[in-house]
Amino acid sequence: MSTIAENIAKVGTRIREAAQACARQPETIGLLAVSKTKPASAVRQAYAAGVHDFGENYLQEALDKQHELSDLPLIWHFIGPIQSNKTRAIAENFDWVHSVDRLKVAQRLSAQRPAHLPALNICLQVNVSQEASKSGCSPEQLPALAAAVKGLPNLQLRGLMAIPEPSDDPAQQSAAFALLRELQESLNLDLDTLSMGMSHDLEAAIAQGATWVRIGTALFGARDYRSESTQETSL
Repeated sequence: MSTIAENIAKVGTRIREAAQACARQPETIGLLAVSKTKPASAVRQAYAAGVHDFGENYLQEALDKQHELSDLPLIWHFIGPIQSNKTRAIAENFDWVHSVDRLKVAQRLSAQRPAHLPALNICLQVNVSQEASKSGCSPEQLPALAAAVKGLPNLQLRGLMAIPEPSDDPAQQSAAFALLRELQESLNLDLDTLSMGMSHDLEAAIAQGATWVRIGTALFGARDYRSESTQETSL
């Protein structure tokens, strides 16, 4: 097996063991491979090893990969901060958007989603750690934002996403993910998705109900941070 295939198998084992530890079914937890800054060849290897969902932060890089990999039936997730002038291309070329944090962006995605495509799956990003450097609405802003997005055409509000402050403390990891789960439950909007957990904390996220874990480094190895945006921590 290739290194990427081996890594996918190892992460799959971690997901299964974490699910079993909290009496969850492993198939209820999706593996979202974060392929930002990695070449299309790496995505192709991951697909060959059984991964179908890929997350990208940078629009032009993602569009280039989508063109190069158009022969594969991949599911593309946009997970990075969204600039208003990028919404049309996102609406036209992605299946999921995990990082909606303001109504203006959601309205533009709704208006610009092509009629021939199914509704765009949306997660609202919440800044659960209240970090000034992080994108995401505040917990206080969430109810009004969720209610407004729920009513927009061409979008399907699926759930919430968070990138908590990095921590090696399992208790702190768990608390951040529990907050996101509790916020989702408090909305009473019949949502089914919690996008949370990365390479270093996926176990804590799964224990608190994650349905997507966003894994980059553990699958593809370290990235070239010279090309990284400073707006998001390592996935």
